Amino acid sequence: MRLTELSKGDKAVIIKIYADKALKDRLTSFGVMRGEELIVKGCSIAKQTMEIEVGSTLIALRKDEAAKIEIKTI
Repeated sequence: MRLTELSKGDKAVIIKIYADKALKDRLTSFGVMRGEELIVKGCSIAKQTMEIEVGSTLIALRKDEAAKIEIKTI
């Protein structure tokens, strides 16, 4: 399941990130990495952007970035 399939309020654990090194490094710097729990805080119309919370950090992701994150709901 991919992050783009979640809705506001859903919780999940990150399983894998399918991205190039630059994007993986950027996500890791925000705490987005395998094994971390996240909560979807909000989505724009048509889910073009998503706001997620990982730990105490709020992060906005574009749809194409969120689609590269494999998750498991909890």
